[in-house]
Amino acid sequence: MPSPVSVRRPRPAVLLVTALLAAATAGCGRDSPAAAPSPSASASPSAATGVLGVRDPWVKAADKGMTAAFGTLVNDGDADVTIASASTEVSPMELHEMTMKDGKMVMQAKPGGIVIKAKSEHVLEPGGDHLMLMDLKQPVKAGDELTFTLTFADGRTQTFTAVAKPFTGAQESYDPGHGAPTSGPSATPGMSMSPAS
Repeated sequence: MPSPVSVRRPRPAVLLVTALLAAATAGCGRDSPAAAPSPSASASPSAATGVLGVRDPWVKAADKGMTAAFGTLVNDGDADVTIASASTEVSPMELHEMTMKDGKMVMQAKPGGIVIKAKSEHVLEPGGDHLMLMDLKQPVKAGDELTFTLTFADGRTQTFTAVAKPFTGAQESYDPGHGAPTSGPSATPGMSMSPAS
């Protein structure tokens, strides 16, 4: 008879110790400073996936001068997003739009950047808003892959890659003076970030 009693006694003690250890571990998990960074650590990867979705990005192939990058920017977030600037290694860049000025379509810097409204898309296309590559350092050949970095008004950045392709639709030309008068002092201001004189 003593042996069954000795078997029963350790069981409640083991269960009690196990329960106390579990409670202590759970309590440490909530109060431990090491556990606090977990939410911010899990937020980083989602930020790394991108502020915007960039669909079908492409660049117009060009041997020299200027060209432009296009695509569809998708904002799945609950707040508007503003692109303040863009950059690439092959040239300086500006954010451009096409607009009517003195009865003519002209290309100019987009005031206030490019805004992508919450839960919407914004198309960058020839004849509309686009990312302008100014003064190419090297030819951009069809099939080349260019990396672009977008900088947003809140300081965040996002990188994406676009493939260059030939494009002759609408006879778009991104040489200086495109969309602006072809001669005279007003030919260049439509192409520049600086205010027109």
